[in-house]
Amino acid sequence: MNDSLSDSLSDSLSEQAFADALKSVARNLQLKQYVRQSAEWYPILLRAAERFVAGDVLERGLFCRDALEARGYRTSLEYIGENTLTEAECTQAFLEFSRLIEACSNGRPGTRISLDLSHIGLSVDENLAYRHLEGLASQAEAADLELVISMEESAKTDAILALHRKISARFANVGITLQAQLPRTLEDLEQVLTYGSGTIRIVKGAYQEQEGRYIPRSETLSSRYIQMVDLCVQAGRPVSVATHDEPILRHMTRNEVYRGAAVEIEMLYGIRTDFAKQLKEEGFPVRIYLTYGEEWFLYLCHRIAEHPPNIYDAVTRSIAGGTEPITQY
Repeated sequence: MNDSLSDSLSDSLSEQAFADALKSVARNLQLKQYVRQSAEWYPILLRAAERFVAGDVLERGLFCRDALEARGYRTSLEYIGENTLTEAECTQAFLEFSRLIEACSNGRPGTRISLDLSHIGLSVDENLAYRHLEGLASQAEAADLELVISMEESAKTDAILALHRKISARFANVGITLQAQLPRTLEDLEQVLTYGSGTIRIVKGAYQEQEGRYIPRSETLSSRYIQMVDLCVQAGRPVSVATHDEPILRHMTRNEVYRGAAVEIEMLYGIRTDFAKQLKEEGFPVRIYLTYGEEWFLYLCHRIAEHPPNIYDAVTRSIAGGTEPITQY
């Protein structure tokens, strides 16, 4: 093996090891609580997180939403959090989502509300999660807003899909997220297409799964991703292509079949802002996924794990601050 190839392989393995380690750190509840309660570290790390999150309060989320929608983007807003472990905390999250829906009840069809079921009760009791989801779906329906349920670790997939199917029998405004990296997902998608009418958001998947329980980043995964989008288009279902993978997105924009269907591109706030702007200017509907709240630690770790060079920006922002991503759209 020549030196350059050896160095490249070493760098790739090092980045993967770093990403895996960071995903493990992200799920350390003690560390997360320490950061939240630390008067010293919380503001420092929040400056790093603001590269990817709107802020830690609702008003910051609404500010970014307004700025993006004024520029012609659709938005998806989420009060960030997951794996809430007490009923009181789940209720607090439910009330904050209710406040978010109320704040978005202004007749602006470009806004969507996203949420993790484990934030509103799934990690405590499935019935609690359903009651909260039912209340939010009803409130969102009255406000002519759409909810989209996020997907979480594969251990929760069955429960999440079961609750989505149950809520879809009563509300047409609730969509679901599916992870292309899970081997089971094609079968799950076939089932989801038999009920409901809500948006299907397709992601590759950011969660750390056990070896053999996920498809690694590869041409195989990209082909599978496109296959899932095509199935949604053929079934006439609204589909959100939630990825930053440029070859996949170029495949979408080059083919007229996607422009004539209910297909949109969804990109994370602060990621590939230049590309998002370009796609929008080419006439493709682009939605920006915005998060706010104090539970940004996990989200920050995932964004760095997905693209390890983001660590440089995070360190710079922690020390010196930085411009708001909103100015780049």
